[in-house]
Amino acid sequence: MPPDITAGHAIVTGVSSGIGAAIADRLLREGWRVTGLSRSAPGLTDPRFVHRAVDLLDDAALAAAVADLQPTALVHAAGLMRGGVIGSLDAEAGRALWRLHVEVASLLADRLVPRMGDGGRIVLVGSRTAAGAAGRSQYAASKAAVVAMVRSWAIELAPRGITANVVAPAATDTPMLRDPGRSAVPPKLPPIGRYIRPEEVAALTAFLLGPEAGAITGQQILVCGGSSL
Repeated sequence: MPPDITAGHAIVTGVSSGIGAAIADRLLREGWRVTGLSRSAPGLTDPRFVHRAVDLLDDAALAAAVADLQPTALVHAAGLMRGGVIGSLDAEAGRALWRLHVEVASLLADRLVPRMGDGGRIVLVGSRTAAGAAGRSQYAASKAAVVAMVRSWAIELAPRGITANVVAPAATDTPMLRDPGRSAVPPKLPPIGRYIRPEEVAALTAFLLGPEAGAITGQQILVCGGSSL
């Protein structure tokens, strides 16, 4: 029988708003304990939720924040969008994207997965843009690296029954969608005529963390409203 992880302990990054907050809320409603990592706390009052304030880009602080944790699941939902076309790329922005999307996920997995029991779960929030998009090369590169990293972890961890997957939404109705820092690259409305809802991303994430998803690993699953068609 698959392990009973429905009432487990999930660590979720980026819980202050948007997709991370929606994932934390969904997991709490499904009976999980959740430790949220972000600089500011969300408006969650569930007694099973604990917030640890941390700058995810501070490696030492992040390592300290998770030093005593032994989770059932890891969800890296924190994200940042910056765009630019060839000839006007911002190198510092590119480094920030890589650090948040790739290096933070790598640090968390490296510290937490060895303590995770067999049958654990890893979900990283990626992006449909991982396939490439004009004006978003640096962002796309970081999200494409997330897919390759997760596929590598999936094969390493398969003998322990630990799955690793990427949930990749198209433009999602979050505060990041209205971030002035991405104004040079406006979001594209999916063919369904509306933006993806954070709750839709959270629902798929919750399924992948559950016992019925034990045979799904190393996959990038799109929630794109037809944007990839």
